[in-house]
This record gives sequence, C-alpha cells and structure tokens, in this order.
Amino acid sequence: MNAALLLRRYPHCLAAAGCTGLAAADAARCSSPVLAALAAGLALLAATEAGVARLAVATCALALAGWWWGSARLDALDASTLVNEVGRAETGEVVVTGPARRGRFELRVPAQVRRFGRLRPRESVLLELPLGRSPPQGAILRVLGQIELPRGPSHGFDERTWLRRHGVHVVLRGDRWSMIGRRGGFGGVADRLRAWLGRSVATGMHGERRALLEGVVLGDDQGLSDGLRRDFRASGLYHLLAVSGQNVALVAAGVLLLAWLLGISRAIGEVGALGAMAAYVVAVGAQPSVVRAGIAGALGSLAWLSARQRDRWHFLLLGALALLAWNPYVLLDAGFQLSFAAVAAIFTVAPALRTRLDGYPIPGKLADAIAVSAACGTATAPIAWFQFHAIPLLTVPANAAAEAAMVPLLGLALATAAVAPFSTGAAAALAWLAGWCAAYLAGCARFFGGLPFAQIRSGRAAVLLAAVAVGAGAYAWRRCRRS
Repeated sequence: MNAALLLRRYPHCLAAAGCTGLAAADAARCSSPVLAALAAGLALLAATEAGVARLAVATCALALAGWWWGSARLDALDASTLVNEVGRAETGEVVVTGPARRGRFELRVPAQVRRFGRLRPRESVLLELPLGRSPPQGAILRVLGQIELPRGPSHGFDERTWLRRHGVHVVLRGDRWSMIGRRGGFGGVADRLRAWLGRSVATGMHGERRALLEGVVLGDDQGLSDGLRRDFRASGLYHLLAVSGQNVALVAAGVLLLAWLLGISRAIGEVGALGAMAAYVVAVGAQPSVVRAGIAGALGSLAWLSARQRDRWHFLLLGALALLAWNPYVLLDAGFQLSFAAVAAIFTVAPALRTRLDGYPIPGKLADAIAVSAACGTATAPIAWFQFHAIPLLTVPANAAAEAAMVPLLGLALATAAVAPFSTGAAAALAWLAGWCAAYLAGCARFFGGLPFAQIRSGRAAVLLAAVAVGAGAYAWRRCRRS
C-alpha cells in the first residue's frame, strides 16, 4: 500500500490499531502503568512527526493504549467480591437489570446486588427465582437467597465461562422475594422506554404474533414457543429476532420522513434522528448489533450535519472499538462475531454477487435479497459451526422469502409505537397489519426449518459442505478472472 493511500486511510488505521490493541488483551494482559506511559510518550512523539511517520507512531501508540486499557477492563470484569461468599445465605437487595428468562424449573434474571448482608458490592449476578410472576426490569427486590457458583461445562456449553465474560461470577439462588421499589437515574429511563416500547409496538395483539413483534423490535424471544425458536434457528432466520442495523435505520428514516412532512429543516430532522436512535438503543439494550448500528447511524447524522464525507468502514471500526473498549471479552461472543462478519460480507461479497446476478431473469429486489443472504450465510457459517455446531443450509431461500415481510413489519410496528400515545384505535389497526407480517415470518420459519436436512449438525457433513464451498469459490474466481 503506497504512502498516499495510507494517509487517505488515516482514520481507518487508527481505529483498527485501537481494536487490535483491545483484542490483544484477550490473549495476554498487561495493565502496567509503564505500558500506559509508553503509549502516552508515543502519542506525544506522533505530534512532532509528519506524513507516514506520524501515522506509524500514532498507530503504535493507539495499539499500546488499547492493550493497556483492555487489560485493565478485563481485570475489572474478573474482580468479584461475592465469590468469597459462595455457600452463604443472606437477605439482600438487588436491582433487576434486564428481562427475565423463564426456564423449566426457575426464572433466570440478570441483576445487580446492592446489598448482601453487611456487604455493599454493587456486583452483577444471575438471579434465580422460583417459577411464577416475573419481576419487571428496573425493579428493586428484597431477596432471601444463597450465593452459588454458575454451572460448569455441560452439553457443549460452559455457562460459568460465558457469564464471566459478561462480568458475572456468581448465581444468587433466591427462595423468597418482594418488590420494594424501582431504580431511578439513567437506568430508570431505559426501563421506562423499554416498557413503553414493549406495550406500544403490539397494541391489542396477543399470543404468538405479539411475541414475534416484540422479538423483532426488542430482540426478546421469550414469548415464543420452543418449537418456533428451533424452526427460526434451523431455517437461518434467527437473526431476525436480534435487533439489527435495519431497525435503527428505520427509526432514523421515520424521524426524517416526519420532519419532511411537517416542513421541518433537514438539520433539525437529523438532530431528531440522533435522539430517536439513542432512545431506541437505550430501550433495547447493549446488544452488539444494535450498538454497532447505533454508532454508525449517529456518526452518519453527525457527518451530514458537519458536511463531512461518510465512510461505512470507518463507522464499522468505530462500532467495534466502542464495544471492545467497554468489554474486550465481547470479541469472543457469538453475537459480536456474527454481526460484524455479516456486515463485512455485505460490504465486500454481496456487491460482487449482485453483479453476477444481473444476467439472470431475477427481479431486482429478489436479486438484492439473494446476494445479501448468500454473502451473510457464507461469512457466518464457520462461526455458526464453531459456536453452535450447526449450519443452516436453507438460509438463502429462507431469508429471500422473509425479506418481503421484514421492512413492512418493522415500519408498521414502529409506526404503531409512534401513534399509540395519540390514538389507540389507529395503533391497534397498524398492529393488526404488522401481526399478519409476523404470521408470515413464522410461516417461513416453520416451512424452511421443518424441511429435511434444513441444517447440518454432523462433523462429516460440515467438512463435505466446506469442500463444496471451496470448490465452488475457486470455480467462480476462475470464471471471474477470465471474464
């Protein structure tokens, strides 16, 4: 890469250096102040250089700073006061920090312990409660419970390691609980936004359709039956139940459209879009895909307001940088890997596939869906096998079929939430239409997920599929070179 191109990619190199340093902390930690001082010294040296030399020194400084910060964050995430209390039972006070998940024998609730006996740890835990009513997100509970260690490896899943990567080291197994209040502050605002959005997007709806609407808009699949969740996974449509960039883009587009209809200036509309995207990200929670999309959308609006050029690769790197800076363990998370691999494939592989489809009698919208589905399916297949030991084979036709309903469903659901405070009847009518889109999505998942050989779970079959994919890729590359 020549010097001129390197200098044009200055922001990309810096963001990539920061990501590399943060990711390095997962392999080896160094939280020594000497490393931080070395990074600061290199940053000062970069200010005295020019051209490629400045870029090289600044890149090294950011990589070292990222390594130091990532190591410090991992040390903080691995610290636990309550591990020393394993086996002890006390009355404690906890705050529910996320939606409860119903298991076969208990409710599993993400929470933060504010008090446990005489301790004031303010530490994240997994709260297990007896089956029954679920405590709402944001509730402050008084719980009589015992501290235990999470479950170890079982059936290919190590819950203890997974929880540790999210800063959770113990389970509080509660016998009795009572709600004594609700949290305030920024967390309370997020709780109220999520509760309002959950009530509004499916006004008047019940059962499976309501659960699907909440799953697509909020990323919460708890209302779905086990069989339907299995069908979504087998068909390759499970990603539709995780909040993605498409959701964030529709929120921003809706605000901009409303501003245009009301005759409001584009600048004010962009500011409104920034606020709406921030509120949506806060409401649905810090999922990798929505944080990445929220950062990209916010930077896009700021770029428009400042009349600067937009660059999707730079936005993608900044999204990864923000997530890794908060928790470097997220690099090992399946959601992070699948989200960023899919977006990278959309940027690189999908355009080439779309060009190859131009010579076939396929409608433009369908060709777009096929190209994106094929690119994402190919890029995420190795990750799906490594993380879940399963590869959906019908992801391309399933996603091509489901694509027709996704934008209308999201648009109608978000419009329902916007209209609900003003007209319950209009909101119910919009939700009824969105419910039909949700029923169509469920039908796609059941049809494709129920077909024989919808997904691969055998190691031999996975090796054969990989060989076929490599052969097809080599053949396509040769054809492309010849043409």
